[in-house]
Amino acid sequence: MSLKSKNDLEKKTNHLKGQTSPYLLQHLYNPVDWHPWGEEALQKARGENKPLLISIGYSACHWCHVMERESFENQDVARLMNRHFVCVKVDREERPDIDHLYMDAVQLVSGQGGWPLNCFALPDGRPFWGGTYFPADQWKNILLRVAELYENQYADLEEQAGRLTGGVASNGLIPPAEEAPLFSQSDGQQLFESMMEGMDALEGGTRGAPKFPLPGIHMFLLHYYALTGEPEALLQARKSLDKMAMGGIFDQLGGGFARYATDDQWRVPHFEKMLYDNAQLISLYAGAYQVCRDPLYREVVYETLGFVQRELTASNGLFFSALDADSEGVEGKYYVWTDKEVDEILGETAPLFKKYYQVGAKGYWESGLNILMRTQRPEAFASEQGIDPDAFQKTLSQSRKKLLNLREQRIRPALDDKVLVSWNALMIQALSDAYAAFGEQTFLDRAMHAARFILANAVGADGRLFRKLDGKQASIDGFLDDYALMIQSLIRLFEVSMLEAFILPARALTEYVLEHFSASGTSLFCFSSDGGESLAAPAYEIHDNVIPASNSVMATNLFVLANLFEKPEWARRGSEMLRDIRPRLDRFGGSFSNWGRLLLNHAWPFHVVVVSGPGAEEKTTELNGHFLPAALIAGTASPAGSLPVFEKRFDPAHTLIHVCSMGQCKLPVESVGQALGQLEG
Repeated sequence: MSLKSKNDLEKKTNHLKGQTSPYLLQHLYNPVDWHPWGEEALQKARGENKPLLISIGYSACHWCHVMERESFENQDVARLMNRHFVCVKVDREERPDIDHLYMDAVQLVSGQGGWPLNCFALPDGRPFWGGTYFPADQWKNILLRVAELYENQYADLEEQAGRLTGGVASNGLIPPAEEAPLFSQSDGQQLFESMMEGMDALEGGTRGAPKFPLPGIHMFLLHYYALTGEPEALLQARKSLDKMAMGGIFDQLGGGFARYATDDQWRVPHFEKMLYDNAQLISLYAGAYQVCRDPLYREVVYETLGFVQRELTASNGLFFSALDADSEGVEGKYYVWTDKEVDEILGETAPLFKKYYQVGAKGYWESGLNILMRTQRPEAFASEQGIDPDAFQKTLSQSRKKLLNLREQRIRPALDDKVLVSWNALMIQALSDAYAAFGEQTFLDRAMHAARFILANAVGADGRLFRKLDGKQASIDGFLDDYALMIQSLIRLFEVSMLEAFILPARALTEYVLEHFSASGTSLFCFSSDGGESLAAPAYEIHDNVIPASNSVMATNLFVLANLFEKPEWARRGSEMLRDIRPRLDRFGGSFSNWGRLLLNHAWPFHVVVVSGPGAEEKTTELNGHFLPAALIAGTASPAGSLPVFEKRFDPAHTLIHVCSMGQCKLPVESVGQALGQLEG
């Protein structure tokens, strides 16, 4: 857990004592009298007639650390904050509902957002102004100006809060359209062309800097290629994946991806490592491997899974949230190297290693430090240097191991040891996808263990899902992303394991969402359930960012499960959600990539591939080895399979494969090749 170490026990704590969030505990000894979000802070604001100062961030956030050092640890700044405001600290990862509210407000005010997020609100929680990072002198001026306005122009602030809260409330509330949901393949082509306009054909990813991996966009490109054979889609996806894998954003020694690259060539990372990035990138590279069998993509999957196992896996088999960007107060210090260090560690093999990983060349960063990156694959480099490829690979592996062993003796970046259900669901999906691509039983075992642990400990007696686990202790009512991503991961886990013990809870959680997250006047789901805390304005998450929008995931879940359980009303709800979002897809395709994949599954045929009989496990595994984004695989080796798609489709003497759509099936076949032919036909 990432806590300050300097004489902490001798310092005075603020109201964050007793919290479990590593981010909140980082601020435990600030002279600012921070409160956690809750009724106590709101009552204090009302009782003392002070505005709320709501500061939101997360433990691995570099600029959050900077603002803490410059302002929140500064006695003079703290006195101003304590005198004029009730100060509230929020971990955005624990409470994304609060983050949504105040981030939307700040974006309406300033047109931009980010973390740390600092928002001022009336005592009832309605926001009236805010921003992100501010240097200390500017921050002091802002504090004094806001305090003055609250004292002398309260009516103006109240009017602003009313307008701003109304704007936030209406921002994501999309009313249902009247027309029937209809989607064509030309819609898919238009969306593909729209996305390609924003892509960087030379360096991969989206144009400009900073560069985020954005796995959703690249999964869309792979999905579109699988349906159409469009070579440009695959070329752009591979360009991005190759550049990321060989750039500084990928940890060339220990595996795993940093948050993003600050430049436009994937060279200089923002060094924090997040579980949700790495989970989705594992899925992306596993899918890309299924498409083109590139050994580089296999290498990335295995090394990233190794990083997660080594550094982000709890003793109970679940997954921690993040590693900080900083160590010893310096961003990236844990990961970078000097020429001298490499020479001393590797000796006579250093020159070749340095040339391959751009040490002293493109890898040069600042202050004589180097970020390891490469521009060639090992075999191409060995050929260019006139050396044996196998010998070079062996030398490279030994050299990397030496440097990694030394690196592990350094002071490590702080660990955010929160266990969040939504992010763990992404990791369960990643392990399932990796198992499908490579057949490693340990990947499936880890995925099943994590899913069973969550189902046993994070689901309440009334069927609700909780957001956070501390050991077996669940806390914080789950939000839509927890449900949507958990359902998605259980669907995938059922595909690769054939165990109904995973798909039946997915159905139950879906029924809970339909009952408790639906809202009047929209086909979309609220981000918070009807039993959750009521904030100043409701949130409807619709934009696919680095993590796909919970509504796009939930619409996809409804579509897929409708085919599996033969529930046309679920398919209709998902189609209506897509219909109502559709106008935004035409204008901002890159921000709706997961919605775009759902559109592809509406415009092209989608199937459930039912595999039943004594050899079902072998044939299901073989099918899962293919990239089939427009199909769901349902296998059973037992005549007792209870799902509707298994009914009257089991022959104890034969293993049959039925390719079906909403209960209508083609003639059964007995080979995977024949089934793949039916999917293509």
